[in-house]
Amino acid sequence: MATAGDVLRQSLPEVSGAGVGELHVLAVDDSFVDRKVIERLLKFTSCKVTVVESGTRALQYLGLDGDTSSIGFDGVKVNMIMTDYSMPGMTGYELLKKIKQESSVFREIPVVVMSSENILTRIDSCLEEGAEEFLLKPVKLADVKRLTDFIMRGEGKKVGGKVSQKRSRPDDCISSLSTACSTCELLPLSQSAMSSKKSRL
Repeated sequence: MATAGDVLRQSLPEVSGAGVGELHVLAVDDSFVDRKVIERLLKFTSCKVTVVESGTRALQYLGLDGDTSSIGFDGVKVNMIMTDYSMPGMTGYELLKKIKQESSVFREIPVVVMSSENILTRIDSCLEEGAEEFLLKPVKLADVKRLTDFIMRGEGKKVGGKVSQKRSRPDDCISSLSTACSTCELLPLSQSAMSSKKSRL
Protein backbone atom coordinates (compact mmCIF):
# COMPACT_ATOMS: atom_id res chain seq x y z
CA MET A 1 0.00 0.00 0.00
CA ALA A 2 1.42 3.38 -1.03
CA THR A 3 1.97 5.98 1.69
CA ALA A 4 1.14 9.69 1.39
CA GLY A 5 4.81 10.40 0.83
CA ASP A 6 5.04 7.87 -1.98
CA VAL A 7 1.99 9.27 -3.77
CA LEU A 8 3.30 12.81 -3.38
CA ARG A 9 6.71 11.91 -4.81
CA GLN A 10 5.10 10.36 -7.89
CA SER A 11 2.90 13.41 -8.52
CA LEU A 12 5.49 16.14 -7.99
CA PRO A 13 7.13 17.78 -11.01
CA GLU A 14 10.87 17.22 -11.28
CA VAL A 15 13.18 19.18 -13.55
CA SER A 16 16.27 17.22 -14.41
CA GLY A 17 19.61 18.73 -15.24
CA ALA A 18 22.46 16.87 -16.88
CA GLY A 19 24.42 13.87 -15.76
CA VAL A 20 23.92 10.98 -13.41
CA GLY A 21 25.80 12.58 -10.50
CA GLU A 22 23.63 15.68 -10.43
CA LEU A 23 22.51 17.28 -7.19
CA HIS A 24 18.89 16.88 -6.13
CA VAL A 25 17.40 19.99 -4.53
CA LEU A 26 14.04 20.21 -2.79
CA ALA A 27 12.64 23.74 -3.19
CA VAL A 28 9.83 24.85 -0.86
CA ASP A 29 7.86 28.05 -1.49
CA ASP A 30 4.18 28.97 -1.30
CA SER A 31 4.59 31.49 -4.16
CA PHE A 32 4.13 29.95 -7.61
CA VAL A 33 6.28 32.65 -9.21
CA ASP A 34 9.10 32.23 -6.69
CA ARG A 35 8.99 28.44 -7.13
CA LYS A 36 9.41 28.85 -10.87
CA VAL A 37 12.28 31.32 -10.42
CA ILE A 38 14.27 29.10 -8.05
CA GLU A 39 13.50 26.05 -10.18
CA ARG A 40 14.90 27.77 -13.27
CA LEU A 41 18.02 28.97 -11.43
CA LEU A 42 18.71 25.48 -10.14
CA LYS A 43 18.14 24.02 -13.57
CA PHE A 44 20.78 26.39 -14.98
CA THR A 45 23.27 24.87 -12.53
CA SER A 46 22.41 21.34 -13.74
CA CYS A 47 20.46 20.33 -10.65
CA LYS A 48 17.54 17.99 -10.42
CA VAL A 49 14.71 19.95 -8.78
CA THR A 50 11.60 18.93 -6.88
CA VAL A 51 9.26 21.78 -5.96
CA VAL A 52 6.57 21.81 -3.27
CA GLU A 53 4.31 24.60 -2.07
CA SER A 54 4.43 24.16 1.71
CA GLY A 55 6.44 22.87 4.64
CA THR A 56 3.87 20.15 5.23
CA ARG A 57 4.26 18.88 1.67
CA ALA A 58 8.04 18.96 2.07
CA LEU A 59 7.81 16.77 5.17
CA GLN A 60 5.52 14.37 3.30
CA TYR A 61 8.00 14.14 0.45
CA LEU A 62 10.87 13.48 2.85
CA GLY A 63 8.85 10.94 4.80
CA LEU A 64 8.91 13.07 7.96
CA ASP A 65 5.17 13.68 8.19
CA GLY A 66 4.68 11.35 11.15
CA ASP A 67 3.52 8.41 9.05
CA THR A 68 5.41 5.47 10.55
CA SER A 69 4.92 3.44 7.37
CA SER A 70 6.49 6.15 5.22
CA ILE A 71 9.61 5.10 3.34
CA GLY A 72 11.40 8.39 3.93
CA PHE A 73 15.06 8.58 2.97
CA ASP A 74 15.09 5.07 1.47
CA GLY A 75 12.83 6.33 -1.30
CA VAL A 76 14.42 9.70 -2.01
CA LYS A 77 17.86 11.28 -1.99
CA VAL A 78 18.09 15.03 -1.45
CA ASN A 79 21.39 16.94 -1.41
CA MET A 80 20.02 20.34 -0.38
CA ILE A 81 16.75 21.91 0.74
CA MET A 82 15.86 25.51 -0.10
CA THR A 83 12.84 26.93 1.69
CA ASP A 84 11.03 30.23 1.89
CA TYR A 85 10.72 31.64 5.39
CA SER A 86 7.21 33.13 5.33
CA MET A 87 4.68 30.45 4.42
CA PRO A 88 1.17 29.78 5.74
CA GLY A 89 0.71 26.79 8.01
CA MET A 90 4.38 26.03 8.60
CA THR A 91 7.14 28.60 8.25
CA GLY A 92 10.55 27.85 6.79
CA TYR A 93 11.99 28.21 10.29
CA GLU A 94 9.63 25.55 11.65
CA LEU A 95 10.50 23.26 8.74
CA LEU A 96 14.20 23.82 9.43
CA LYS A 97 13.73 22.90 13.12
CA LYS A 98 11.87 19.70 12.27
CA ILE A 99 14.57 18.61 9.83
CA LYS A 100 17.47 19.43 12.14
CA GLN A 101 15.96 18.31 15.44
CA GLU A 102 13.66 15.44 14.57
CA SER A 103 15.45 13.68 11.73
CA SER A 104 18.75 11.90 12.30
CA VAL A 105 18.81 11.02 8.59
CA PHE A 106 18.29 14.49 7.11
CA ARG A 107 20.09 16.46 9.85
CA GLU A 108 23.31 16.71 7.82
CA ILE A 109 21.62 17.93 4.64
CA PRO A 110 22.18 21.68 4.06
CA VAL A 111 19.05 23.78 4.43
CA VAL A 112 19.00 27.27 2.89
CA VAL A 113 16.31 29.71 4.03
CA MET A 114 15.10 32.47 1.71
CA SER A 115 13.11 35.60 2.49
CA SER A 116 12.19 38.95 0.99
CA GLU A 117 12.38 40.53 4.46
CA ASN A 118 15.69 41.60 5.96
CA ILE A 119 14.95 40.93 9.64
CA LEU A 120 18.12 40.39 11.67
CA THR A 121 16.52 38.40 14.49
CA ARG A 122 14.94 36.08 11.94
CA ILE A 123 18.26 35.58 10.14
CA ASP A 124 20.10 34.89 13.41
CA SER A 125 17.45 32.39 14.54
CA CYS A 126 17.70 30.40 11.31
CA LEU A 127 21.51 30.33 11.32
CA GLU A 128 21.61 29.32 14.98
CA GLU A 129 19.12 26.53 14.28
CA GLY A 130 21.45 25.09 11.67
CA ALA A 131 20.60 26.77 8.37
CA GLU A 132 23.45 26.61 5.88
CA GLU A 133 22.70 30.13 4.69
CA PHE A 134 19.99 32.81 4.69
CA LEU A 135 19.40 34.41 1.28
CA LEU A 136 17.43 37.55 0.58
CA LYS A 137 15.08 37.48 -2.38
CA PRO A 138 15.31 37.89 -5.26
CA VAL A 139 17.73 34.97 -5.24
CA LYS A 140 20.40 35.33 -7.91
CA LEU A 141 22.06 32.76 -10.12
CA ALA A 142 25.40 33.57 -8.47
CA ASP A 143 23.92 32.64 -5.06
CA VAL A 144 22.63 29.32 -6.33
CA LYS A 145 25.84 28.50 -8.20
CA ARG A 146 27.94 29.26 -5.11
CA LEU A 147 25.79 26.95 -2.99
CA THR A 148 25.70 24.09 -5.48
CA ASP A 149 29.45 24.34 -6.06
CA PHE A 150 30.00 24.11 -2.31
CA ILE A 151 27.75 21.05 -2.01
CA MET A 152 29.42 19.39 -5.00
CA ARG A 153 32.85 19.86 -3.41
CA GLY A 154 31.54 18.28 -0.22
CA GLU A 155 30.05 15.34 -2.13
CA GLY A 156 33.36 14.78 -3.88
CA LYS A 157 35.22 14.60 -0.57
CA LYS A 158 33.06 11.78 0.75
CA VAL A 159 35.04 8.60 1.11
CA GLY A 160 32.44 6.72 3.09
CA GLY A 161 29.96 7.28 5.86
CA LYS A 162 28.25 10.56 6.63
CA VAL A 163 30.01 13.86 6.12
CA SER A 164 28.66 17.08 7.54
CA GLN A 165 28.24 19.85 4.99
CA LYS A 166 27.61 22.55 7.60
CA ARG A 167 29.98 25.47 7.35
CA SER A 168 31.01 27.55 10.32
CA ARG A 169 28.75 30.48 10.84
CA PRO A 170 30.60 33.64 9.72
CA ASP A 171 30.64 36.56 12.13
CA ASP A 172 29.79 38.94 9.31
CA CYS A 173 26.92 37.37 7.40
CA ILE A 174 27.07 40.21 4.90
CA SER A 175 26.05 38.00 2.01
CA SER A 176 22.90 37.03 3.89
CA LEU A 177 22.02 40.64 4.65
CA SER A 178 22.72 42.23 1.27
CA THR A 179 20.82 41.87 -1.98
CA ALA A 180 23.62 43.56 -3.87
CA CYS A 181 26.44 41.05 -3.65
CA SER A 182 27.66 37.80 -2.13
CA THR A 183 30.37 37.12 0.46
CA CYS A 184 32.91 36.13 -2.17
CA GLU A 185 32.39 39.49 -3.87
CA LEU A 186 32.55 41.48 -0.66
CA LEU A 187 35.79 40.10 0.74
CA PRO A 188 38.06 41.48 -2.00
CA LEU A 189 36.38 44.88 -1.64
CA SER A 190 36.92 44.81 2.10
CA GLN A 191 40.62 43.95 1.70
CA SER A 192 41.00 46.64 -0.94
CA ALA A 193 39.45 49.19 1.37
CA MET A 194 41.84 48.20 4.13
CA SER A 195 44.84 48.55 1.82
CA SER A 196 43.65 51.96 0.73
CA LYS A 197 43.26 53.05 4.33
CA LYS A 198 46.80 51.89 5.20
CA SER A 199 48.29 53.75 2.25
CA ARG A 200 46.69 56.98 3.41
CA LEU A 201 48.18 56.50 6.84
